[in-house]
Amino acid sequence: MPERFQSLRGFHDQLPGRTEHWRRFETLAHALFSLYGFREIRPPHLEPTELFVRSVGELTDIVGKEMFTLKAGDESISLRPEITASVCRAYIQHGLDRRGANRLYYIGPAFRRERPQKGRLRQFHQAGVEVLGESDPEADVEVIVLGARLVERLGIEGFELRVNSLGDAACRPRYREALVAALRDRADRLCEDCRSRIERNPLRVLDCKRDSCQQLLEEVPTGLEFLCQDCERHFERVREGLEQLEVKATVDARLVRGLDYYVRTAFEIATAGLGAQNAVLGGGRYDGLIRDLGGGDVSGLGWACGIERLLLAAALTEHDNPPKLDAFVVTLGPRARERALGLVEGLRARNVATMWDTAGHGLGGQMKRAGRSGAAYAVLIGDDELARGTVTLKDLTTGEQREAPLGLDALAAELTRARGADARASDPRERPLERAGRRATGNRQTPATPPTSGKPRGSARRENDDGQ
Repeated sequence: MPERFQSLRGFHDQLPGRTEHWRRFETLAHALFSLYGFREIRPPHLEPTELFVRSVGELTDIVGKEMFTLKAGDESISLRPEITASVCRAYIQHGLDRRGANRLYYIGPAFRRERPQKGRLRQFHQAGVEVLGESDPEADVEVIVLGARLVERLGIEGFELRVNSLGDAACRPRYREALVAALRDRADRLCEDCRSRIERNPLRVLDCKRDSCQQLLEEVPTGLEFLCQDCERHFERVREGLEQLEVKATVDARLVRGLDYYVRTAFEIATAGLGAQNAVLGGGRYDGLIRDLGGGDVSGLGWACGIERLLLAAALTEHDNPPKLDAFVVTLGPRARERALGLVEGLRARNVATMWDTAGHGLGGQMKRAGRSGAAYAVLIGDDELARGTVTLKDLTTGEQREAPLGLDALAAELTRARGADARASDPRERPLERAGRRATGNRQTPATPPTSGKPRGSARRENDDGQ
């Protein structure tokens, strides 16, 4: 017998019963992003490796350890490990600023060669937004609130929004100098990874998840202590905007980003139940990235969320979620079967979701398939019905039966009436994401808390946490 193939480690099939949740998430995301004036972009999955080296940072784990890279002749190309760099490349290449397309969103896969674990795969999927050319702190507020609204509408309760400011080129060098000095003094007590990062990427030390390192990090200075006046005022206005919109946010002075391009505002949304890597969404401001990639001096900010993680957090993991059908046609006898093919296609042409048995089962087998199909009604046709010009409609939930006309227009109208808006709204299978969103109380509770250094927390790095 030939060998049976299996999917690659960290690359998962999304099966029926699960894909319905994905489609509903995507429908929700498309609609919500449009409310905020975003337009969709779909960049390619393969890009020049140098694009990610220059944007994400040569010394990051993503570029150094996690990219899927191959040689194409003399060219090095990589599967995208994140999508912001691709969006910025497209923005420059196609002159999207001249088209007024400066608010962009995407939904699609990304790839990282890392150890798979819960909600964290080698092929994972992100939804994200990017705002280019808007430098005021009110833009930061809108982007952060949009992320919170998405999580709310998924029905995820008890999530926490954390914000921080990373400073900019004017004030971050002074903080880096002070941080390196403090870390050198404690180097012998830090883990091996943190010691290796002290000189080449000290901010990444703040992101360490080891308890021993986190305790030591309580003693080192925070970036908030070194903000210049412009960065301090920018961050203050971000917090004021969140407070005005009654979006609760905690200032976490240890929150950093895993990619080199971030400046000023950084944020994450975390939720319980996902273990140590509990962030589902994260992002920040990246003024200067467009310039570094060969474009103009254009400001930018955005976020990405891991779709797999969001669906886990929303507890939408069940696989028994059949498509919503209006009817399953059941035939009794060869004459009825001959009539069924045209009847089924005619109902579909009238927007009635319909299936029938094409495997040649008897009455019992057809009724069993009808019950498993998720259809609201079985439409039974036999010789008696054909003689009377009728069908028998059987409610597959209550078992009640009644006659209905066999004519396509009349039957379609009958099934449409039976379906009804009220019936769909009460169906427990109907739109679980939207129903959960209506139940969600949201995260609008208390004003943003004042800045504190506090105990170091794990960040929602796009490198690992928010996009897997």
